[in-house]
Amino acid sequence: MEGDERQHLIDEIARRDAIIERQAAEIAVLKQTVDALCRRIFGKSSEQLDPAQLELFEPPKKAPAADPANHGPAAEDPEHRSRRRRKPRAPRIPEHLPVDEQILDPPEVLASPEEWRRIGEEVREQLDYKRAEFRRIRLIRGKYVRKGDPLAKPIVSPLPPSLLDRCIATPGLIAEIIDNRFVCHLPYYRQAEIFARQGVNLHRKTLCDWAALGADWLAIIYRALQREHWRSRYRQFDETPIDYLEPGSGQAQTGYLWASNIPHGTVIYQWRPGRDAGGIVELFGDSGDDDPAPPVTVQSDGYSAYPAWARDKPHITLAGCHAHLRRKFYEAREQEPRLVAWILRQIGHLYRIEKQLRDAKAGPALREAVRASQSRMIHHRLDKLIERLALRAILPKSKLGKAIHYARTQWSRMEVYLGDGRIETDNNLVENAIRPTKLGAKNWLFIGCREAGQKAAVLYTIVENCRRLGIDSREYLEDVLTRLPSMMASEADQLTPANWLNARQGNPQRKAI
Repeated sequence: MEGDERQHLIDEIARRDAIIERQAAEIAVLKQTVDALCRRIFGKSSEQLDPAQLELFEPPKKAPAADPANHGPAAEDPEHRSRRRRKPRAPRIPEHLPVDEQILDPPEVLASPEEWRRIGEEVREQLDYKRAEFRRIRLIRGKYVRKGDPLAKPIVSPLPPSLLDRCIATPGLIAEIIDNRFVCHLPYYRQAEIFARQGVNLHRKTLCDWAALGADWLAIIYRALQREHWRSRYRQFDETPIDYLEPGSGQAQTGYLWASNIPHGTVIYQWRPGRDAGGIVELFGDSGDDDPAPPVTVQSDGYSAYPAWARDKPHITLAGCHAHLRRKFYEAREQEPRLVAWILRQIGHLYRIEKQLRDAKAGPALREAVRASQSRMIHHRLDKLIERLALRAILPKSKLGKAIHYARTQWSRMEVYLGDGRIETDNNLVENAIRPTKLGAKNWLFIGCREAGQKAAVLYTIVENCRRLGIDSREYLEDVLTRLPSMMASEADQLTPANWLNARQGNPQRKAI
């Protein structure tokens, strides 16, 4: 009987030990989640690590000998010293600005100019700003009748082409509203307040309608850019949530802004009320009636909708993103510091190789050759380690467990860039293209309705492509909105930002590839 009681106690202790061990693992996961959330809210967003953090287990280095003369280290890094002593530069006035000269003479000279002789001058320049101003444009159309024929029908000059009949807003004003909203991220109510301080009262609904009118006209240029993407053989995809509020609903819903980026080329946005694979279908588009379909590489993050969409499409190759892989292990660096430090160092080697290729302005052939000789062996080392880690008893819900799972499921896509010099190492270029939209959403919070979502996508597409080419989006919008009403639909390709800039510079029209 005593033996049974003893065995029962042993079993109970083992059961409780298992519960404690399981609860300790759950607590560790929850702590990691809380720490990650605190770092995301209060910490730095950069994933850069100090090289010293990657050498956690190296023996400490000896401190440099003190220099009696300087009472400090014997040899200070000259670059660090110059950076520490560097002072911010004083602002300079650009030379291209118009000059408004003001002659200032002493009061004594102004009182008796005949008693003074000018021997020189001192010049000081200042930077001034004149606030934008409204103008009232009055179109006066004279009515004429031919002399000697007073009974004939009078003639009058036709109105110039306009965006909308009886619309009082000129292309310049509509361009200003769009630029303020989608480049400077000013909500319409703030623009209305700014205009009111200048003596012009416009309701924010009116400003919204005028921006939508501009989007309707610019849609034809958007479709020209869209066709360029449909023909491209390599694109990067990403998506980001943007809330929208249907009038009268009282509760915002989540829509998604999808982005398609051609590296070092153009970008387009597509808005949808959901995150399902339908967004990928619309974004990918239709390249034509080619049979068989041409091969296309799509680079994206690890969102499961992408492989589900590409499953039955042998002409589509999915490429992975090393930045997301690095981020996963970076978030797990406190769970296994030495292990994660080694993995991050290997990923750092891959990025160092890519930086050298960028600095050398290497083309696809050279990039593919260098990756085959240098990057592939690093990938092989990482692959072997991750295979071994997958066999270890690591809690799947922990940060390290999630990083290992992400690496295992994405590894074949990670290696796509090794065999194709066109492919980038990561998806950062398209994520950078999405960043301005998130900055805007922090200010205006949500889009008005479903239909407004695609209009916003059109306008973001136009201004972002202007930004990439260094074009003043305000100048571009005013010029294009002025010219579009008198042009044919077949001429829209001439007004894409790249072709518009080439025409201004006297270069031939750029052809889509």
